Amino acid sequence: MASCATCGSTILFGATKVGALSFCNAGCQAKGHLLIRAAQISDAEAYGWAQKIHAGRCPRCSGPGPVDTHMSYRVWSAFIVTQWHSRPHIACRACGVKAQLGDIAYSAVLGWWGFPWGLLMTPVQIVRTLAGLASPPKGSEPSAALIQASKLELAAQTSAATPT
Repeated sequence: MASCATCGSTILFGATKVGALSFCNAGCQAKGHLLIRAAQISDAEAYGWAQKIHAGRCPRCSGPGPVDTHMSYRVWSAFIVTQWHSRPHIACRACGVKAQLGDIAYSAVLGWWGFPWGLLMTPVQIVRTLAGLASPPKGSEPSAALIQASKLELAAQTSAATPT
């Protein structure tokens, strides 16, 4: 199974490929050019940026940190069409939990209505989100997901600063 080059989610079917990179959706594919720039950013620089985010205020509620990446997963279906997504939320624990619970409710209501993937993927996405709730990022250090998000943010900043 392929893994999304941008968000790291597992891609069962329908990967979009660009060269050697696989993407789970158009949004992740659009960020693909940033991956090349992100690879040029040192781990130390990305870790330093991630520490600033981690120690800062929550971007959603402006409450105190620690701020980290909280993953949730959602699915919706209609007859024979089913879409499922991985959603990273850079937020404090309370906002991350709210987003995760919201995606569980979203999937529980809208996920079942497709055959066969809605019936199969709804419990998978709900369990994945429950697993994220049960094992949140450690509060003392930025997670690997936050460090990767920091690399992408730094790459976006340098991409915007330098004309192509």
